[in-house]
Amino acid sequence: MQMSTAHFRTAAISCVLFPFLFLSNAQAEIIGPFKDELFSAQTVLETLDNGDFTRVDYDEMRDINGRDSIPERRVKDRYVSLKVRRVQENQTLQLATGPIDVGRIGPDQGQAFTVIFIHGRGGDRRLGLNDITFGGNFNRLKNLAAENGGTYYAPSVRSFDEKGVADIAALIDHASAQSGGKPVVLACASMGSFICWGISRDAATVAKLSGMAILGGAPDPTLPKSAAAKAKLPVWFTHGSRDSVYAADDQIAIYRKLKAAGQPARFTLFETGSHGTPVRMSDWRAMLNWLIR
Repeated sequence: MQMSTAHFRTAAISCVLFPFLFLSNAQAEIIGPFKDELFSAQTVLETLDNGDFTRVDYDEMRDINGRDSIPERRVKDRYVSLKVRRVQENQTLQLATGPIDVGRIGPDQGQAFTVIFIHGRGGDRRLGLNDITFGGNFNRLKNLAAENGGTYYAPSVRSFDEKGVADIAALIDHASAQSGGKPVVLACASMGSFICWGISRDAATVAKLSGMAILGGAPDPTLPKSAAAKAKLPVWFTHGSRDSVYAADDQIAIYRKLKAAGQPARFTLFETGSHGTPVRMSDWRAMLNWLIR
């Protein structure tokens, strides 16, 4: 069979382009699936801003009572994989600001990326390591990190003031150095968002971050003028529409200011969700694939 010049050129171009196409797809999906059929199959009620703002259906009877064997205390077994505990370790890191207790999943150096989760008031590292509460969503995060060559840190934050911010800045510096400068994502829930906002004003630490996730956090009116905003650091907000601690509309207003300034920002609003809904319902795989760059 003879090949025409045109066919030969097409084949040659394909041989050159296909590897780059596959590479592009791989870069777009750094984080592979883990129980997506249980965690990512959420009903979107409304999309705005070319998909950056989504309003997602949330139903307590389905998303708590139907998902947990003991509501709000123990998720059904099919939502978790406890094998990840084999690569889990509690340790005390000696950082520039002093010792900090962390739970670590994955390697302590050479990781492809790092995720750091900051708990809210009254919590410690155990919250971000709990496999069976919050609908198994932390177990999913742990598995997503472990299965994709990443490292997940759940530190105990001693205070939500400047000292706490300095501690987490030191942890970010540690993670960046241990990984050789690979992406670091900082995720903050509830009052833990005070840590994220403190970090957002520290240009040197922002430079080591790939993105931030804010789960049911307090709004920070200074964020649009922060070092993070100037660096165009991607931020993904998730919030319950009926949050009685931090009003959803106040957080949406911050998101709107970022979007108006051309900042990379996304917002997931869980319709009828309460203050704790984002920790249970946020789609970690979608968020990490957007925030890790």
